[in-house]
This record gives sequence, C-alpha cells and structure tokens, in this order.
Amino acid sequence: MKKAEISRLKKLLFYEEKARLQGFQQIAGVDEVGRGPLAGPVVAACCILPANYLLENLNDSKQASVIERERLYTALSTDPKIQYGVGVVEVVEIDRINILQASLFAMQKAVSSLSQPPDYLLVDGNRLPKTDIPGEAVIGGDGKSLSIAAASIIAKVTRDRMLERLDEEYPLYGFKKHKGYATPEHLRAISLYGPCAIHRTTFEPIKSFCNYSDTPSTRP
Repeated sequence: MKKAEISRLKKLLFYEEKARLQGFQQIAGVDEVGRGPLAGPVVAACCILPANYLLENLNDSKQASVIERERLYTALSTDPKIQYGVGVVEVVEIDRINILQASLFAMQKAVSSLSQPPDYLLVDGNRLPKTDIPGEAVIGGDGKSLSIAAASIIAKVTRDRMLERLDEEYPLYGFKKHKGYATPEHLRAISLYGPCAIHRTTFEPIKSFCNYSDTPSTRP
C-alpha cells in the first residue's frame, strides 16, 4: 500500500482514536442507505473494525465504483476480525413511521444484530439511533470515519443486491439499474404502469398517483 493511501486511511481513524482515548474499545460505525429512493427498503449497517485496521481504498460508498464496492464488501464481510450487522426496514414501515424514523430504526436494528454489542457508536448524520450505547453523530461521517465508511459499503451493497432481486419480481420498473431512485426511466415506468407494491406511497410522485388514480387495485 502506498504511503499516501496509508496516510489517508489513518486520518479516517481520528474519531475511532478519540473514542479509544476515552476508554472505549468496541467502536462501531453506523450508516444507512436508501433514504431518497421512491421504492424499496432503507438499509443500515453497523461495523466494528479492529484497532488500526487499514483496508486499501476503503471510503464512503458514494466515492467507490460498483466493482470497487463489491471488492470492499467481500473483504469486510469475510474478515473474521470484523463484526458487522445489518438492519432492514421495509416499505410498509417507512410509510407508517416516515423515512427519518425508519432510517433510525434500521440503524437500531443493525446495532442490535451484532453478536457482541459495541460500547461506542459513530453514526453518520446528526442523530443517534435509540440505544443505551453512548456515541457521536458525525455529519458527513462516511467520509470522515473508517468505521462509518465500512458500514456505508456494507449497507450499500446489501441494498443494491436486494433491489436486483426485486427487479426480477417487478421487471417493468428497472430496479436493477436505478435501485429505486427517481431517474427519468423510473418516473416514466411509474407513469405508464402505476406504482407497485414496493413503492413508497408517502413519497411524491407516488403519493399523488395513489390519491388520484382511478384504478389503484391494478398495480403490477
């Protein structure tokens, strides 16, 4: 690994090292993906990296290509020294409690799924999920903390794979390509076929379509 990459990765351990100086050992990064799409679940991941863990090119999932994310996911998910958990909140619950609460609930589920609970959380964003575990919310944390970056990779790849499977069930919408986001292609499909069972009915334009459609029972 080149010196510049080692230096970059070590800078991303700032929050983890700060927590260790306070006496915490099991420090978990937490992140979610899927707040913005019109369809599909919101997925969160929680990841505990070993102290001073460095994985080449580990970064915010949005900064990595599909191939690179898959490589990083494999490295993280198959390393026995790494603990990780995933939390999924489906569309029905998103519509019931709203996307913010669903995102926090997914994070809570991800933390709870760990076999060994962390003693400190580093969470991407400005809010902590409801747990008894102390932690810090870090705005833009997936680009500032290695643990959060690892969680972002796991959450992103997990959700992308879920949408690829859902594409087989609902082939009219192109979920494999756009993963539920409001692309022109996706919006055209909604206008042609109406929303399907995994569309979020509290999100526009799905909400308006459901309110004004004469035939809501004909969803594909």
